Amino acid sequence: MRIRTLVEIRACVRALMPVMVAAAALAAPPSAGPARAADGRPAAPLAEAQQVVASAVRCGDEPRVDTGPPAQPGKSIAMVIEDLRNGGVLAASLGLREAAAAIGWNVKVFDLGGIVANRDKVMQEVMAFRPDGIALMGGLTLEGSSTKGYGPYDLTPFERRGIVLVSWHANPWPGPIAGTPVRTNVTSDPLLVARMAASKAIIDAGGRAGVVIFTDSKLGMAMTKAHAMAEVVRACKECQVLEMLDVGMEETGSRMAAVTAQLLQRYGKRLTHALAVNDIYFDYMVPALITAQQPGAGVRLISGGDGSSSAFLRIAAKSFQTATAADPLNQQGWQTVDELNRLFAHQPTSGFVAPPRLVTSENIACEGGSRMLYDPDNGYRDAYKRIWKR
Repeated sequence: MRIRTLVEIRACVRALMPVMVAAAALAAPPSAGPARAADGRPAAPLAEAQQVVASAVRCGDEPRVDTGPPAQPGKSIAMVIEDLRNGGVLAASLGLREAAAAIGWNVKVFDLGGIVANRDKVMQEVMAFRPDGIALMGGLTLEGSSTKGYGPYDLTPFERRGIVLVSWHANPWPGPIAGTPVRTNVTSDPLLVARMAASKAIIDAGGRAGVVIFTDSKLGMAMTKAHAMAEVVRACKECQVLEMLDVGMEETGSRMAAVTAQLLQRYGKRLTHALAVNDIYFDYMVPALITAQQPGAGVRLISGGDGSSSAFLRIAAKSFQTATAADPLNQQGWQTVDELNRLFAHQPTSGFVAPPRLVTSENIACEGGSRMLYDPDNGYRDAYKRIWKR
């Protein structure tokens, strides 16, 4: 029921979306390797950042999965969601439900609400549901929070009952999660996402960026991205990482206003950019910037994940946020269903890793931008239906 309400909200907001007509940037496809100058030597930080961004904003020709087993019928899936207030989690979860309807499966939603203390109760409810498979949407179920006395959750009881487990963004890296029964984790390359976001900040500031980075220490994905962003910024001689701030995503609503005011007072004009591991931080930072009478082109905001609807609105309006490194969230929801289907058919997982897109005001209109998300025009829905024979 909660998903339906949030979908309605998103539909209302979409009606306010300005008409966007922008030409897609033409450049080479994204690459995780270091950029090179024309003579083959490593490029200077600003030049490298320009190459990274030029690759990351390109539209079109996105890959997809084209082979796999037909649909395994009659499956029930428990979708255990980290926090539906997180726009990225919501979008991927909607994609999973869309795909499950296409393949003919039943899905039941279990929402942790961003609170690690809810795990035991929620997972007991999941066990009572007796699903064929579990999709862990986000890292909270798996990783826990050592700072709050919660370690990684033991998923082996589900494995012993023959329940198949996969995840979305529950770990920094795509593929199986070592030491757990999670057979594969659907995500993009976090280092590439981090390089996109940090490189955009370096370019925006003309090679003189003063950056704060928001992360969430209880999530491995968040910390991997944050440290990678910091590394890119520190490689720029005239750039500076002013501070890295640990703000739990579930705390953004209560903390970001005060944190933002403190940062503005502490750093003044030295603060050119705020980077974050998720767009949700900026949902609550922007009102604080407006209250502080910061101009829309003052402190600029760039997110290393995941490409929420609110981020698209800010980017389209050129209001504070200049970019988000967006995953193809709906496509990843479909991929999560496909990975479960492969495992039900006793076949290997796909090994597919969908690339992210750096969404800016220049390329926002292409591939889903008018619907406030990055949704590749590569026919992935029809491709999966052909695979499943649906």
